Amino acid sequence: MNPANPAKPANPADPMSLWIVVPAYNEERSIGATLRRLAEQTDTGFTLVVVDNGSTDGTATAVKEFAAGAAAFDVRIVHEPEKGTGAAADTGVRHAIGAGATHVARTDADCLPHRGWVAAVRRAFGEGLEMVSGPLLPRTDEFPLRLWERRLLPAVIDLAALFGRFRPGNQDPLYLGPYVMMPGCNLAITADLYERAGGFPRTRIEDVHEDRALVNRVRYVTDAYALREDVVVYGSVRRLRAFGLVRTLGWYADHRYRPAVVDIR
Repeated sequence: MNPANPAKPANPADPMSLWIVVPAYNEERSIGATLRRLAEQTDTGFTLVVVDNGSTDGTATAVKEFAAGAAAFDVRIVHEPEKGTGAAADTGVRHAIGAGATHVARTDADCLPHRGWVAAVRRAFGEGLEMVSGPLLPRTDEFPLRLWERRLLPAVIDLAALFGRFRPGNQDPLYLGPYVMMPGCNLAITADLYERAGGFPRTRIEDVHEDRALVNRVRYVTDAYALREDVVVYGSVRRLRAFGLVRTLGWYADHRYRPAVVDIR
């Protein structure tokens, strides 16, 4: 881990400098699996920045131990004391851009990107997209999944996406393209577009779904965004298990359900 040296593309002939941003809050038990999955990518030509969002557990230590190993990529830790997924994600992306990133992808510290995720993101950018996302599927390694959990996480995502198309806050005649649901844990964007659009709002997830806000900011400046079926991330079902189906739908539908504890561990 060498924060002093800016990252370089894996191929000197490739002008793309790709960084991965992982916001993390009290993810000591989960982040190891995420880091190992990033190390198993078919394309490891990226720099990783983990944003420790004021964790009170051993999250930072787990990242440092991973970085001290034989990772094929540079690993950095930055600290963001302002609690919030939006604040942490924005800090990570802007750190990456300041260090020379031309393209940035984000996943979360309880997620497992498919082993071909980075390669798929790079292909999408190569096709001319400025922002890309893809399927969010349930993890199967945390604990045995019930049948309804296997089926319902994709269904919840689909219902939330459908609701988003008709949500008044996603309607504006000035938008250049249609609303597309892009989960923050599976999202990649060019540095140029991130800055043009204004980036993630520096908010807490309890107040604003920062990924939806970013999508709508992007819609004001370009229509070069899309979903790709091969850009796959496996997400935790711990929130679905804790909230249940109806409350989870309410949570994603403008926080109509507000749990006492959001950071389920």
